[in-house]
Amino acid sequence: MRRWLVRSLLFVSRYKMVGRTDERVGIFIGAPHTSNWDFVIGLMVMWHNDLPFRVLVKQEWFVGPIGWVMRRLGGIPVDRDNPTGLVRDLVREAREGDKPFVLVVAAEGTRKQGEYWKSGFYRIARLAKLPLIPGFVDHDTRTMGVGPTIWPTRDVRADMDAIRAFYADKGGVKPANKTTPRLREEDKPAKGERAAEVTP
Repeated sequence: MRRWLVRSLLFVSRYKMVGRTDERVGIFIGAPHTSNWDFVIGLMVMWHNDLPFRVLVKQEWFVGPIGWVMRRLGGIPVDRDNPTGLVRDLVREAREGDKPFVLVVAAEGTRKQGEYWKSGFYRIARLAKLPLIPGFVDHDTRTMGVGPTIWPTRDVRADMDAIRAFYADKGGVKPANKTTPRLREEDKPAKGERAAEVTP
């Protein structure tokens, strides 16, 4: 049923599915996050790849019938003002669970153009030792799908360089709203850099 639905939506939208992943454990990056259609597009990519997934969604969506649907689709409510406890619980679940664990995160955190991505996806991947699965949609090429798996290291700048390289030509549904992949942590001096700056 899901495969039929995906094929039908691709036919109607004139988009093409690109790439495939065999990963059954990891953090799926949903980007660029530029429109309300991104949730539907993410579902299509997940179903096309037969991924058992859970997805982080702001808690305001979990009200009434819409909230019931969100939970049925694997949604996890997020309090964006206090995400620390949720990150801790998800890391524990990923480490201790014996079932497939694919967590979908819209790393930009907003449909509008911003300065930084939210770092939760990266912190969970590093702490739980999970791979990053880059998902994407691109209006100009009418494509959506997944890219090569990226394993996070201890070098946040190098890891984000790899992510930036992948998303460089991916514009989302509304390219003007795209946020360039960048974390606030990248602007923090690496060990030794601050000392070097003040040494005469």
